[in-house]
Amino acid sequence: MAETIGKILRPLLPETKEIKDLPNAITSDTKRDPNSTMKVLAWKGKDLLNVETMQKPLITDPKDVIIKVTSAAICGSDLHLYHEEFSGMHKGDVLGHEFAGIIEDAGSEVQLFKKGQRVVVSAVIACGYCEYCKKEQYSACDNTNTSKEMEAIMGHRCAGFFGYSHLTGGWQGGQAEYTRVPFADVNLLPIPDELTDEQVVTLSDIACTAWHGLELGEVKKGQTIAIWGCGPVGLIAIMWAKMRGVHRIIAIDNVPKRLQLAQDLGAEVLNFDENKVIPTMLEICKGGPDVCIDATGFRYAKEAIHKIERVLRLETDATSAIVEAIYLVKKFGHLSVIGDYYGTTNHFPIGALFDKGITFRAGVVCPQKYWKELLKYIQEGKVDLTKIITHIMPLEEAPKAYQLFDEKKNDCIKVILKPGTRQ
Repeated sequence: MAETIGKILRPLLPETKEIKDLPNAITSDTKRDPNSTMKVLAWKGKDLLNVETMQKPLITDPKDVIIKVTSAAICGSDLHLYHEEFSGMHKGDVLGHEFAGIIEDAGSEVQLFKKGQRVVVSAVIACGYCEYCKKEQYSACDNTNTSKEMEAIMGHRCAGFFGYSHLTGGWQGGQAEYTRVPFADVNLLPIPDELTDEQVVTLSDIACTAWHGLELGEVKKGQTIAIWGCGPVGLIAIMWAKMRGVHRIIAIDNVPKRLQLAQDLGAEVLNFDENKVIPTMLEICKGGPDVCIDATGFRYAKEAIHKIERVLRLETDATSAIVEAIYLVKKFGHLSVIGDYYGTTNHFPIGALFDKGITFRAGVVCPQKYWKELLKYIQEGKVDLTKIITHIMPLEEAPKAYQLFDEKKNDCIKVILKPGTRQ
């Protein structure tokens, strides 16, 4: 699938100007210590991971820090890479974009952080000074992704991303013992002493992504909302929605453990293996939800036609959840898409989107925009994000952890990897 994305998209695009290097961009090329090694989780090919030895990173730019990773989560979007359904993966790439740790070393121009400090690292790498960063649109940063392929495919380059292929800059991920973090003053969040890694590590990405979904949907007190997907993002969205005073939450999935947790968190649940979503929702939510949130993503095809077309590579992305949401959301309602989408889709009901006056908003999260506010809610005890964590495993068992998470075995919802201490 991944290798066909450019072939599918490029014929649809007008002829583009020559794509040149970005003059102010910083690259993922990292100095390495030839005398010191670390363990990393390396991608070796489709569905194949291995824990390997790599030279430790060194300060490469004066705005860098080196993080000794203490916790690294496996994110649902990591599975896209695991299954090689995303362009730009090279054998040996280190995965992981959700992580926390301790500052091992700091460059001479780092002003806000010091050695020995505990921090959460933003999955999205921002420079802090381009026009997008100045507007807190960090995921559109101009200076942290040198991928010409992304610009050729999508029209622009968006921000770099830790451990997320060379399409997003080729940055080493955090499922490792040590990781280099550029522009540290922008991309780090201090961890208060009284909080554990488990309480805050998801602020790297999914806790902020879930909040981003509510913001995109303009979710308000007293509303009825529906959430497609009870994975970690969807479950945290339920927590935030309850905290914000949403009147009614309907959560849609087919995994019993996830549905049970969604119910425990205060949502009504709909198992789409047992009940068809559209007729059931029309019965239990007359008039439709005020806001629909898609927290699923491109790999989750429900209808036979999408399954077939993805296998035949006639489309890259299945939009089953989005189609249902467009049909069900109130007229002039809001549809928020925070599940990952990547390429092209077929049979998209643009007419209904238009005629119903639906506000459709989507996009990658900017953790730096939200994480200070969300950290306060955690400190105040208004949410407990550890409720979604079901497995804590050593980095050495990461291949097994990916399999558990991917296949939803042993009631796995969220895995935190713990790199070992090395002398």
